[in-house]
Amino acid sequence: MEIVRGYTTLRRRLRSPVIAIGNFDGVHRGHAYLFQQAKKLAEPIAKDAEAVVLTFEPHPAKVLAPAFAPPLITPLQRKLELIAAEGIDVTVVEPFDRELAARSPEAFVDELLVGGLGARRVCVGHDFTFGAQRAGTIERLQELGKSRGFEVTIVSAYSVDGMVCSSTKVREFVLEGRVDGARLLLGREPEVEGEVVNGDGRGRTIGVPTANVKSDTELLPKNGVYAGWGELPDGTRHAAAINVGTNPTFVAQGVAVSVEAHLLGVSMDLYGKRLRVGFTERLRAEERFPSADALIAQIRRDIEATSRVWAQRG
Repeated sequence: MEIVRGYTTLRRRLRSPVIAIGNFDGVHRGHAYLFQQAKKLAEPIAKDAEAVVLTFEPHPAKVLAPAFAPPLITPLQRKLELIAAEGIDVTVVEPFDRELAARSPEAFVDELLVGGLGARRVCVGHDFTFGAQRAGTIERLQELGKSRGFEVTIVSAYSVDGMVCSSTKVREFVLEGRVDGARLLLGREPEVEGEVVNGDGRGRTIGVPTANVKSDTELLPKNGVYAGWGELPDGTRHAAAINVGTNPTFVAQGVAVSVEAHLLGVSMDLYGKRLRVGFTERLRAEERFPSADALIAQIRRDIEATSRVWAQRG
């Protein structure tokens, strides 16, 4: 997949592009459905027509209402990887700032979609808005398409087991610790990723070494213990018992939340390496134990439960 950082940096003319527009945080199953529709629409236009994604960085809410911006499900790099996995030809990452936000719907279409990208067709979700003050409605987009020479396809909401796929709902599930619900909407397990950094080393002293992940992912599951997996830089995955929390047995209140993963059967030094951690099942809430021995006994039970979940997962 070709990645373009802003339409003004495009060095070639896109080939009969069908452009899917959105923030696409999380790249959930609804997003994947929209991408597939864009690919299907490109096929009859021309043999070499390209399916193009137009997304924005940073998330518009972080510019327009930073105090209320949601925690992102996926960092940009991971979002791009997931979009590429859907078979998209080109992704345009448009820098979002107040200047772009202030453009009228007409200027957005004329300067970006038509003048910059040469849209042949535009593919958007049913709730799409654009332009200053979100004044650009779907109806207005269709009107502009007719006068500017591109077609507009509106993709209806995508549901799984009666639930509409949305980034908001994914966040809700993750924040509640309901990682099974998030998995249903994402089509994969929710995850965090980051560099393994030095922690307090306590896990190693009690015989359960953990990788302390400095997460690049903003959205963390509700504090607790999870069965899941850790993916090493070489792509191999290993069962992992994961703690998200503040270690209340040993640490006073007010400490930042950390993500610590014990990878079953892995003894290699992970410091400085990048680790992706996925959450398969929530085992229990985080607890304060009366002693280190009580905590160790519970950790052993958590590891056994993780082994069972991993075996069932196949």
